[in-house]
Amino acid sequence: NLDAIIAVGFRVNSSRAVQFRQWATGVLRDFAIRGYVLDKERLKNGSFFNKEYFDNLLAEIREIRASERKFYQKITDIYATAMDYSADAETTKTFFAAVQNKLHFAIHGHTAAELIVKRADSRKDHMGLTTWKNAPSGKILKPDAAVAKNYLTEKELKSLDRFVTMYLDYAEDQAERNIPMTMEDWAGKLNAFLRFNEREILDNPGKVTQEIAKAFAESEYEKYRIVQDRLFESDFDRHIKLLLEDGKNR
Repeated sequence: NLDAIIAVGFRVNSSRAVQFRQWATGVLRDFAIRGYVLDKERLKNGSFFNKEYFDNLLAEIREIRASERKFYQKITDIYATAMDYSADAETTKTFFAAVQNKLHFAIHGHTAAELIVKRADSRKDHMGLTTWKNAPSGKILKPDAAVAKNYLTEKELKSLDRFVTMYLDYAEDQAERNIPMTMEDWAGKLNAFLRFNEREILDNPGKVTQEIAKAFAESEYEKYRIVQDRLFESDFDRHIKLLLEDGKNR
């Protein structure tokens, strides 16, 4: 009885029960973060990968493509489809730590933190942001100022989108050709794709830390907030203005 197994697994303290809880927690974490879980072990037919494995892999890749995840998260989601994927592997930790900055650097020559320090400016319209959570008519909030993607130009965003689309196309093609991919394969393919597209490859952590960038962005925001509060016109303000203008015209 599956219910009984789950109940016992979460109550007893044997080493086997601890392993079960770790496995169950991993499954729940994947489902909560990504919205779906693929049981790779069950899809393996001995040491071979059968048709069902690749059919499910294709479905997973297409789900990643259709999701609203951020551009670099889609790349990491593809990495997580690797047949030997482990969240605790050093390859995974290195890949996850570098992927966002590698993509940013390839597009505009700066890490995410460097971009924030370069473009966050309280003297500019919208303090240099091109988008924010409540854009275009809502207020800019402090968290908006510390998101590197919010400073990208339309051209840069299109370049990122094209790159991620190509990466997803490659992943889908590999699955359709029944070619399983390892963590090392996906880690290497990111740099290979950047080279193929004649992009610069980041080979260092960058000159600005995330902590410095966040502090700088929040400092610029505090200066910009004074201007924003003075100029901001809410929906209520606009409604009252229309009523007053309508009254004058009668």
